[in-house]
Amino acid sequence: MTVTQAPPLSPAPGGPPAHKPSVRRRLVPYWLLLPGILWLIVFFVLPLVYQASTSVQTGSLEEGFEVTWHFATYWDALSEYYPQFLRSLLYAGTATALCLLLGYPLAYLIAFKAGRWRNLLLVLVIAPFFTSFLIRTLAWKTILADGGPVVEALGAVGFLDVTSWLGLTEGSRVLATPLAVVTGLTYNFLPFMILPLYTSLERIDPRLHEAAGDLYARPATTFRKVTLPLSMPGVVSGTLLTFIPASGDYVNAQLLGSTDTRMIGNVIQSQFLRVLDYPTAAALSFILMAIVLITVTVYIRRAGTEDLV
Repeated sequence: MTVTQAPPLSPAPGGPPAHKPSVRRRLVPYWLLLPGILWLIVFFVLPLVYQASTSVQTGSLEEGFEVTWHFATYWDALSEYYPQFLRSLLYAGTATALCLLLGYPLAYLIAFKAGRWRNLLLVLVIAPFFTSFLIRTLAWKTILADGGPVVEALGAVGFLDVTSWLGLTEGSRVLATPLAVVTGLTYNFLPFMILPLYTSLERIDPRLHEAAGDLYARPATTFRKVTLPLSMPGVVSGTLLTFIPASGDYVNAQLLGSTDTRMIGNVIQSQFLRVLDYPTAAALSFILMAIVLITVTVYIRRAGTEDLV
């Protein structure tokens, strides 16, 4: 004989109301969010407000700066430095495309083919983060040095002839050229592409590949119809994590490039620390932020996915 437990009685109509959580308990989630909100206000919102105020100031370092709502600074900065903006977007876009071409096969290998070597390969991917960004970039300056084995090998196979014809290098010289800057950007931001791709690919059920094979789909068709669509959140996340910091980077252009390869980050750094023209530097920063925000918004809409993790 089994005994069934009667369901709890619901309050009768017109009876006393159900027990509501106390005010203190309802405020607990907001108290938990408070440290993060304060952090964002102090280290994100307030600096943005200060930079916005700086961008509409006029004056000099000797006489002091004063808010005069001089919005013409934005137009003057954009009209004078638009080549650096275009160059930054071009270099960042090229580096992002190269990171995707290099990172996707490696992420696929780690997710599906690595087996017991998976953890080791993941450690090797993130190993560059244990070294300073500056030191890693200086290492590329040595690798691409004139007369080095890498440059000589590229010249021997005729690669430098093609890049020189495209305007990416100058004769047999790689340093201080667009190719060196894009190479440095690609290397430094490659892990930001691989890790989101691996996370997205690792979530795919391998049985879906087996089902595609049972339906007589070729490997290329399986990749195009199953793997690639399911990995699109990782592609979108990786491209954003690569493009956004690469567009504002100035270290690679400073160490691996020349005056002809300056990016907008180099201009902002120079305006802030050398020229000491704070309004122009702040205006350039806001223009770059707006361009990146618009580009990212359009890209996400065109990509057709809002699931970025």
